[in-house]
Amino acid sequence: METLRTFKPPRRAARGAALSHVAVALPETRVANEPIAARLGVDPSWIVSRTGIEERRAVQAGDTLADLAARAGQATLDSAQISAEDVDLILLATTSSDELLPNAAPLVAHALGATGAGAIDVGAACTGFLSGLSLGAAQIEAGRAETVLLIGAEVLTRFTDPDDRRTAALFGDGAGAALLTPAAAPGAIGPVVLGADGAEPGLLWMSRERAVIEMQGQEVFRHAVVRLVETTLAACDAAGVALEDIDLFVYHQANARILKTVGQRLELDPASVVDCIGLHGNTSAASIPIALDAATRDNRLHDGAKVLVAAFGAGFTWGGVVVDWRAQA
Repeated sequence: METLRTFKPPRRAARGAALSHVAVALPETRVANEPIAARLGVDPSWIVSRTGIEERRAVQAGDTLADLAARAGQATLDSAQISAEDVDLILLATTSSDELLPNAAPLVAHALGATGAGAIDVGAACTGFLSGLSLGAAQIEAGRAETVLLIGAEVLTRFTDPDDRRTAALFGDGAGAALLTPAAAPGAIGPVVLGADGAEPGLLWMSRERAVIEMQGQEVFRHAVVRLVETTLAACDAAGVALEDIDLFVYHQANARILKTVGQRLELDPASVVDCIGLHGNTSAASIPIALDAATRDNRLHDGAKVLVAAFGAGFTWGGVVVDWRAQA
């Protein structure tokens, strides 16, 4: 496995971008471990011990990813008291859109009434929200956009094999959104460290033929821990801060054991690492905004907090960034 490449910071932007006003939308249906465990022939505690997941949300027939994403987007706009007509760009990170075409982002823009916005799907698996954050922040820093609505949304239960012990209990559905706007000064969103390694695509994949997620769990676990540790350190270095300066670590919620192992290797205070996978499962591109919302609700995410956001996903893709959280840009 190759080490993380040397990061070369870009030229400092003339102005900054701020991340704020996170909100989520979750399906009403909750799926506990018991029915999944019964089908797999295991005890429900077996699922908890290996994943940390106790339940997940699931869409029902007639629900769409676009509707779920639009709900999260509208909640964010309402929180920020911004009209959809004032949004310049909608970035929707997802790997589970309702159709191959059209893409989901234009449908979400239409549902919101964002008639003047561009609309782009971002495909980077579980790193999608972070990739969208990099793209959206750059648009604002370059002066090409004033208001970007960034959404992560997934309906992965539709692409889960209920008879596969490796994945049947892992995935959940949900959406989360946040707002990107100009900041008073550069640096509110630090340099985004992104990486990719396509040498082993067969470790985590979904073919068109089977249309279910397949994974070699132990190998993915190993790669995820290494990359998240490396990326955390690289993102801090790029932002010119130490680990001790970070108030909150918000990682992609893939597996509670991954979160714990990364925290141990970096010697982080467990209280500073957001772990909300127990109630949501792995929601891929939606997991970071869902985790940010969870931290807001338990009063760990506050104005001026310095937040490390990092993710790892299929591809492989990964990335990290240090963000100064601001409720008002």
